[in-house]
Amino acid sequence: MASFPAVLQSEWTKIRSVRSTAWTLALAFVVTLGVGVLASVFTAKDFRAPGPGETPFDATAVSFAGMMLGQLAIIVFGVLAVGNEYSSGMIRVSLAAVPQRATLLLGKCAVLGGLALAVSLVTAFVSFFAGQAALGDHGTTLGEPNVLRAVFGAVLYLTMLCLFAAGVTAMLHNQTLALGLLVPFFFLLSPILSIVPYAKNVARYFPDYAGSRMLAVYEPADQPYGPWAGFFICLAWTVAAVAGGILVLKKRDA
Repeated sequence: MASFPAVLQSEWTKIRSVRSTAWTLALAFVVTLGVGVLASVFTAKDFRAPGPGETPFDATAVSFAGMMLGQLAIIVFGVLAVGNEYSSGMIRVSLAAVPQRATLLLGKCAVLGGLALAVSLVTAFVSFFAGQAALGDHGTTLGEPNVLRAVFGAVLYLTMLCLFAAGVTAMLHNQTLALGLLVPFFFLLSPILSIVPYAKNVARYFPDYAGSRMLAVYEPADQPYGPWAGFFICLAWTVAAVAGGILVLKKRDA
């Protein structure tokens, strides 16, 4: 019976040996930062103050304008970190070494979550400070109400998306299928449904929409719930995906 620390060490070694995982994490940082800075520069040049009755200008949201592309990179990281074992056949070796399948997947998720958390923490804070510098006089600070909470919300959101993607990949046993499902869902289907009448009432409870509530400094009146509810909805999706991955891993052959 393999101990959990030994599983963590093994999973860390496996993830370090796959070059694509490092590239996807680096891409998440570069894309989120780059798009956020560009959006901040253009906003500062063509700034228009909100009128009476409009939602106040959210400088934090502008610096996180690259989050949609960055989240795709973190999703790809989660998919590849799990899916590479299935595509290479290494999953059989892993299961031979760690017969406790729940322990194996939880160990992998712990390592993935730790890496995603570290990269997301750097990405969120660097993107925020760079964006506010580009906004100049229109920027904000971490000391303003709800700003620090929104920045940490971005960190948790990206981390949970990574684990959600890992859980879905474990359920599907196929990284190509997982990417073919998750990328269109987060990049096309969910954003489209969120603006379609009637369908948007369902789409508001998708993980990406719930996660976006965590990043909001100001809450428009038409939002069905606030940042903390968004956190728990996103967390529920993540837990369900990982639990589903464990269940499938126990029931199906590698």
